[in-house]
Amino acid sequence: MSGGLDADDLPVRASLPELRQVLADGTRAVLVAPPGAGKTTLVPLALLDEPWLASRRIVMLEPRRLATRAAAHRMADLSGTAVGDLVGYQTRDERRIGRTSRIEVVTEGVLTRRLQHDAELPGVGLVIFDEVHERNIFTDLGLALALDVCDSIRPDLRILAMSATVDRGRLASYLGGDADDSPAPVVESEGRAFTVDVRWRPGDPRPGGPGGRGTRGRPAPRRRAQHVDADVADAVFDALRDHEGDVLAFLPGIAEIRGTQSLLSTRVSGDVDVRPLAGALSRQEQDAALRPSPPGRRRVVLATDIAETSLTVEGVRVVVDSGLARAPRFDPATGMTRLTTVAISRDSADQRAGRAGRNAPGVALRLWSKIEHGSRAAHRQPEILATDLAGLALELATWGGDSVRFLDPPPPRALDHARNLLQALDALDGNGQPTAVGRSMAGLPLHPRLARMVVGEPSTLACILAALLDDRDVLRGRSDELPVDLALRVGIVLGRGDDRADRRAVESTRQRAHDIARRAGIPFDTDDVDIERSGAVLLLAYPDRLAGRRRPGQFQLRTGQGAMIPPDDPLGD
Repeated sequence: MSGGLDADDLPVRASLPELRQVLADGTRAVLVAPPGAGKTTLVPLALLDEPWLASRRIVMLEPRRLATRAAAHRMADLSGTAVGDLVGYQTRDERRIGRTSRIEVVTEGVLTRRLQHDAELPGVGLVIFDEVHERNIFTDLGLALALDVCDSIRPDLRILAMSATVDRGRLASYLGGDADDSPAPVVESEGRAFTVDVRWRPGDPRPGGPGGRGTRGRPAPRRRAQHVDADVADAVFDALRDHEGDVLAFLPGIAEIRGTQSLLSTRVSGDVDVRPLAGALSRQEQDAALRPSPPGRRRVVLATDIAETSLTVEGVRVVVDSGLARAPRFDPATGMTRLTTVAISRDSADQRAGRAGRNAPGVALRLWSKIEHGSRAAHRQPEILATDLAGLALELATWGGDSVRFLDPPPPRALDHARNLLQALDALDGNGQPTAVGRSMAGLPLHPRLARMVVGEPSTLACILAALLDDRDVLRGRSDELPVDLALRVGIVLGRGDDRADRRAVESTRQRAHDIARRAGIPFDTDDVDIERSGAVLLLAYPDRLAGRRRPGQFQLRTGQGAMIPPDDPLGD
């Protein structure tokens, strides 16, 4: 993944003297630098020899696994070392950190686990939170816990929050200064962006079409969501015809990426490489998307919002932006979180457009209208305000105390719902304190429902079910056309053939199940799995989903709510 980086070419270098000074004078700072400035790559390396660090380690949090791995590889390349030596990384599934590693790039869950295990973070002198504007729930939690540590037991621990687009004043006030509680200093870096010509391509102007009114984070217009693959394919085809360089297209999810890829396969010339890029893909596919095509060939990268920040996609001169993304949305009425297709915020659109101007002047084709753009939210909605808080509530209960401060406090109703669920799962007692079961659950990198299932039924079957529910589907096809039978999927993971099985997804799920078993101390034996017990095991995770059938396809949950399953589905009979 070598990028042939030259530190002298990174614009953030000019801001390093000021950054060094503010971290020498205080313990908290904000660095604002646009995409391409080099903050992720150069800042940790540049701070290694600071006297206040005293040869201790730097831990840098990245919100995505792919960005974590890419950042470590780029820093190792720049420092002339191998990954795992000076620079290492750790994600949920992989650890490449050596005894001599002084920079550790980690995902959000890894940092939370470290803080819960030993809040003092021995041997660590600086924690960097990269891309804080993404506002992932466990990034917010990690930052809140780290600040709590600074305020209580580690006043010498430095905290640096970095972002390209963020409300810097609000973030600086939240971080606070030192003894006088003044705002943290803000260091701003110039970027290296060339001019990007933003063009609007709204398409169907009818109400509900791509040119319709903005949604401000609500579900996207139906026609656009249904036809996004065709709209993006048309725009990519035109971009290849009318412009030079590689093309980076943003789509909401892997299904739309595959649909667009299929449409382009019959339209583009033989010298164009069409490559998908998403967190759910294999490492080989991800690396292929980030690797430039050979001379004489062009590249089209079809990506989710994973390519908005942190990752470097060289050679891009045109960005095609669907204006859509997947975001988790929690419904307290049903107690479920769903990935919903939403319209992106204005700052996300700016991030995406900026990818076309990294190396030369570029073009951004936005598949919505300028009028709609003005009505969109300025910043993305923090996950903590819109998603399931069960995991957060368990972490807070395990942490103890009531001194944790959030940039955006969790909604009281959603937090109460989460605590009620944890009590139903026997994770919290009547006083809101973690039980022995709850502490065991907190040690597993799973949603509390799935962790309860594994703790309560320490078996290979429980680990496979948890992996299936925690990862992408092992069956290929549209989700609304696939059977919902989990027992069928357990059989596929165990090696039973099915023409619809996604081989890579099956192997990924199998490895994930094995990792869950290892962490939980459960022997992993696929020869001793009783698939018929799947329903009984799942009941540990979903006690509130126990239902009685009133008539074919209609059920009443133990909570009193109604539920429906299509009568022709095997589960609806």
